[in-house]
Amino acid sequence: MKTISHDELKEIVKSSPMLSASASRLLQLTSNPDHDLMDVVNLVKTDAKLTARVLKLVNSAAFGLINEITSIDRAISYLGERIIVSIALGDCVGKLFEKELAGYEAAGGDLWKHDLRTAIAAREVVVQGEMEISPDLAFTAGLLHDIGKALISDYLKDSAPEAIELITSHDSADYLDAEEKLIGFDHTRAGFELAKAWQLPKELAEAILYHHTPAEASEAFRPLVYAVHLGDNIAMMGGFGTGSDSMRYRLDSHYTDYISLTPNTLASIMLTVDSEFDKLEQSIASTGEDKG
Repeated sequence: MKTISHDELKEIVKSSPMLSASASRLLQLTSNPDHDLMDVVNLVKTDAKLTARVLKLVNSAAFGLINEITSIDRAISYLGERIIVSIALGDCVGKLFEKELAGYEAAGGDLWKHDLRTAIAAREVVVQGEMEISPDLAFTAGLLHDIGKALISDYLKDSAPEAIELITSHDSADYLDAEEKLIGFDHTRAGFELAKAWQLPKELAEAILYHHTPAEASEAFRPLVYAVHLGDNIAMMGGFGTGSDSMRYRLDSHYTDYISLTPNTLASIMLTVDSEFDKLEQSIASTGEDKG
């Protein structure tokens, strides 16, 4: 199987969809712990398309409001930051989220579904684990964590049996290691290269790079990365991975150094992920536009 050089990966990144200026500013803004909701409102107002999408969504059947909301201020306050971020990302790079991942034997849309479930789980981990980081930042990081799979999937086509054999024979520690052996790059490094091209905030870039190896993250961002790491595993344990690699990664048990959750709380989070996913998926789809 052909390996990918670093220069080739850069070319793959260059040919990938880029964030709009407003989406990029939105991610920068919502990663800043000192921002407030009016900052988000003022930013959304500068993007006519995003404004229209938000107003269409809040007045859709998914929310069933009796009175129409015509103010973008009220709409954003009602929907919350995480839905605004989901819409902004979907509008710009939805084709990546919806791509069929042949290299992982995953259908089109599976990446989006897994990422959205991971995002919900990561947010719940922060809230119920009483972590001192932004729940909405954890949501955004979860939404983006596996984006590198869309970049390298085609290069892994028909390789799933070989990757699994590498793991079962103990020639590879996990699927991440198998990817590296097969094509010279794994999906976290590919995602990190895209994060740099998108000029994502450092905490989001590290969540993408280290979501399977959270102990390697910078100390300042480690709690966030562990939240995404655990959220990713919760999504997979719920039966929603992205195909052949699901549950073929190591869970870092040191998450308990950063997150205090009981088994009952974890079970509760899994139930919340199911209910919140159905609501969010229906809401975002109700605008009548796909994520691309």
